[in-house]
This record gives sequence, structure tokens and C-alpha cells, in this order.
Amino acid sequence: MNRLNEYINSGDGVMLYFFSNSCQACLSLRPKIREMAEAEFPAMEYIEIDAQASPEVTAEASVFTAPVIIIYFEGREYIRESRYISVGQLQEKIRRYYEMVFGT
Repeated sequence: MNRLNEYINSGDGVMLYFFSNSCQACLSLRPKIREMAEAEFPAMEYIEIDAQASPEVTAEASVFTAPVIIIYFEGREYIRESRYISVGQLQEKIRRYYEMVFGT
């Protein structure tokens, strides 16, 4: 099984955050996304992936820019956001699927 599939199948809900250390937007957004994931969606797996350090995973996920957030529920991609990401809007998008999957 490839590494991307291991990440996707690590839980019923998985959030992948692809970033680059040379991307200022990535660095400022990362703690906000991490905090939102931990506070609002504790049943989801939250995984940060350095796009430069993991080029094979980045390519498998068809990620060509940074930052990119991909949300999977039960192994299927439901949300993909990139570049200019609103934490509030992302939170609302996730909540709908999260409540269906986790019943909270």
C-alpha cells in the first residue's frame, strides 16, 4: 500500500495539510488549521505533510501548490482547498460531513 493510502485509511475522517517551509502563507495558516482540527474535529486524524520532503505523497495526491488541505471521510475525498483558505469557511464545510460520519 502506498503512503498516501496509509494516510487516507488511518481513520474514518482524515485531514491532510500539505505545506512548504518556503511558503509564508503555509507557515501562518498551519497553526490555525491545526488548532481548528484539534478543537472542532477531535475524531479526525490531522496529518501535516511537508510537500518538499515527501514529493511522492504530494504527487500521488495531485498537489501542485501549497498550502493544500484535503479532507477524506471513509476513504473518499470530499473537500480540497488550496492557496487562499478561509478557516471559517473550511470549518463549516467540514462540519456537515463530520456530523454525518461521527454523529456529533
